[in-house]
Formats: sequence, structure tokens, C-alpha cells
Amino acid sequence: MIPDLQSSILCDDVRQERNGKFMLIGLFDAIVAQNLPVRYPRLFMVTRWCSGQGEFKQQTRILKPDQSSVLVEGKIIPVRLPSPEATATNVEVFMNVSFESIGTHWIEILLDRHLKIRYPLRVTKVAKPLPGAADSSP
Repeated sequence: MIPDLQSSILCDDVRQERNGKFMLIGLFDAIVAQNLPVRYPRLFMVTRWCSGQGEFKQQTRILKPDQSSVLVEGKIIPVRLPSPEATATNVEVFMNVSFESIGTHWIEILLDRHLKIRYPLRVTKVAKPLPGAADSSP
């Protein structure tokens, strides 16, 4: 039985507590930078699968704003669900991801090469403050 994708979250870091719970740090859906390119030494993708049974293969990729060029593609990760009541949480790390241009990038999660979800990751450039524009209130 093909599982449902319960969640897909991009974040800065992931920690796992002794009790097995995951702590996600720095969740985001947009990147705002003063200068481009902006490089992330590490990006984490956390996915959680449920309501399925069997063994599957997950792959994550981030597309550039042209929606066809791949910026980064993850390795194939196994998803193992021994029963329909089981869940599978995958944590994937991408190293040294460089966003070269502004625009909407696209995150795609595939299961057995079939697209399960596609969602936007906006990359914008913040305007630099004008000289003397700082708050001068007492």
C-alpha cells in the first residue's frame, strides 16, 4: 500500500532527543539575503510517511526558478513501513547549497520516482538600508 506524505519540512538543523523525538531548528519557506549568491553550509529536509505498507524509495530535489534545472538532488533514501500503522521519518542533509539568483525555487519529494509533493521556496534579496536611515530616537 503506497504511503501518504504526512510532512516535508526544510530547516537549518535537526536534533534527536534520547526519547527519539526530533527537534527541528530554523524552519523556513523563504530565503532572504543581502547578497547573492547565498550559500548554506547545511540544509536539512525532514519527511514523514504514514498509512502505507512495504518498502519504497524517496528522493528530494530542489529546482531552480526555471522549474526544470536541478539545483540539488538528494540520494535515494529507503522508506520502510512494516504495517499501515507504522510511520517512517527521514532526515536528509544537503551540504554547501548555493542559491545564485532570486526567484521561486521548487522543492520536490518523489516516492518511487513519482512526484508526491511540490512546493515553493522563495529566494529574495533584501534592500540595504540607506545611510543615516537608522532609528535615532532617544
